[in-house]
Amino acid sequence: MAQAVIDCDNHLFESRDLWAEHIDPALRHLALRIEDDDRGHAWLTFGGQPIHLAEVHTPGRVAPMGEYRARVRAGLPPEVPYDEALPPHYGEPSARVTKLKEQGIDGAVVFPHYGLFWLRTLEAHREAQLANLSAWNRWAVSVRAEGHGHLYPVGHVSLRDLDWLRRELAGLAAGGVRLAMMPPTPVDGRPLSDPSLDEAWSAFVDSGISPMFHISDFARPFDDAWYEGDANPIEPLFMSVFISTPPTVALSDMATNGVFERHPELRLGLVEFTSSWLVPFLRALDVSYEFHGSYNGLPTDRLSLRPSEYIRRQVRAATFGFEHPTALADKVGDLFMFGSDYPHAEGSAHPLEDFSASGGPAPSDDTAGLYHDNVAWLLGEPPG
Repeated sequence: MAQAVIDCDNHLFESRDLWAEHIDPALRHLALRIEDDDRGHAWLTFGGQPIHLAEVHTPGRVAPMGEYRARVRAGLPPEVPYDEALPPHYGEPSARVTKLKEQGIDGAVVFPHYGLFWLRTLEAHREAQLANLSAWNRWAVSVRAEGHGHLYPVGHVSLRDLDWLRRELAGLAAGGVRLAMMPPTPVDGRPLSDPSLDEAWSAFVDSGISPMFHISDFARPFDDAWYEGDANPIEPLFMSVFISTPPTVALSDMATNGVFERHPELRLGLVEFTSSWLVPFLRALDVSYEFHGSYNGLPTDRLSLRPSEYIRRQVRAATFGFEHPTALADKVGDLFMFGSDYPHAEGSAHPLEDFSASGGPAPSDDTAGLYHDNVAWLLGEPPG
């Protein structure tokens, strides 16, 4: 197959001092860091306080992570120090390009790794939150340059400060970055459809950057009481059980309350939320919208399109092979993207082979959307 294959879901591990090295020098005291505890275990920290265990994943193997976490709880030291266990291609852009070639993949969208774990922790520390997001964004620009056209780094932004957002998007765009992760949650109590946030959606469109929703530790969709007592407060069980809840709520709001209608050029990506839920969701969204209108005597033409049509027009979603993406596309359209979640433990060690073996189609002319065109569309690049 001549067409390039793009993996829409890779992750780069941040170095111990990435945030300190790229943050505004005046705010260096607010930088996140990776530091060792007295037993030699590495932790992502803020102000010297641990946020999340810094562990080295083995792609496709979840059990070793659990064994290591049990070792930490038992008070035992690591068998191998963090820095010795971390392969170069986990965090070094040039080494990742080499790894992609070994995997038969031409390019990859690269999200943060530790950036998935700290946003909610710093919600009450707005200055620190935005400063550390900016630090990642500065590094993302260098990743784009070092990737030589094979890496597509994802910026990390917030809609809490629109002036800050415009500056960040401008800097990312100037550095060739075309994607930026943001949480699919209300912004300081405002839904994503709030008219005060229309400037944010316009800024994405004007900069040529597509917002991306990726599973992470953002504000939770349910009361905190439901998560109490979980062994992992950053990645609780209910995050997995209700993995599709945050994007379904966000998309429902954006589609029915006019974000997609007011910003028809906005392009949005969903990554690592699974995708099979889109089939019943799109059907239920339209039925519920129509019922709500009839029940409340609302005009039937308050939107130009059915809610599901906006999502089909403006949203693309990562999928896994076991979800049988060809069958999904037959039901809702060509909306799906191949992603491996490499090098996470819950991801795939052999992306193309594992994707096909679990139920996905192999790359071919018939699967251009899945393996290339849909992610290229989010990047603002031509298909093919």
